[in-house]
Amino acid sequence: MSYLARIEDCNRWAPGAFLPFVVDAEQLGMARRDFAEALCELGELDETFSLNESGLHWKGAPSGFAARTEAMRQLCDALIARGLISHRHGEQYPVTASRREDARFLIDRACAPYFGVRAFGQHINGFVRQPDGLWMWIARRAADRRVYPNRLDNMVAGGLPWGITLDENLRKECAEEAGMPAELADRAIAVGAITYCRASKRGLKPDVMYCYDLELPADFEPRCQDGEVAGFELMPIEQVAEIVRDTDEFKLNCNLVIIDFLVRHGVLTPEHPDYLEIVQRLRSLT
Repeated sequence: MSYLARIEDCNRWAPGAFLPFVVDAEQLGMARRDFAEALCELGELDETFSLNESGLHWKGAPSGFAARTEAMRQLCDALIARGLISHRHGEQYPVTASRREDARFLIDRACAPYFGVRAFGQHINGFVRQPDGLWMWIARRAADRRVYPNRLDNMVAGGLPWGITLDENLRKECAEEAGMPAELADRAIAVGAITYCRASKRGLKPDVMYCYDLELPADFEPRCQDGEVAGFELMPIEQVAEIVRDTDEFKLNCNLVIIDFLVRHGVLTPEHPDYLEIVQRLRSLT
């Protein structure tokens, strides 16, 4: 195994299996072909979608942000009832071709991959400086999580829903997942963004993760407040690097956040034979 293999794991998808999801001549996502065909085969939706080689077109989309958001909500409810979409998450995500601020309408977080809509999240590297080097707090996801149960995770990580700022969401996630006060969460330093594009059972995830470093005091111990994390362990960074490189213990996208940390903190250096390719491929989307 290798760091490049971890990056490849997050960028596995076959472009030929997907079609652009188009609204008003603007591509807003990529829908799996079989899902697009299933939509167009539903008789009651024959005036809602059309399908050709240029993509899946939402031809029945109403005008305006609010109207489209409500229409998509009703559509997803109908598709859940028919078993074409699995469930709702309960958080609204922006549907956008670029920045989240330029959202055309909203979609439920769990429904977004079916239309290949770009999702945004925030991940924090929580670390401590010890006399023998850097140590990182690693979370283990709870056994009842719908995705990646029992797998390792970043100390704090979560989606970025609509209607909340990055700073507000960061404080909320830090409080819920690590029992962290706002004044400590506010010390997190934005260090960039990582992008990837991966096929999943639900569709396509062309996602963006905003990354943060948070140097923590030696006496701070994270404690989960919302049940999403079973526990935390403070590990030397060399051990974290080995787990990422040699195992599949981490939730897939968390590997990328840690690899980026290893590069920026000089743990993974230009002497590594894959260094330049690793740095380049951590940002796969333009």
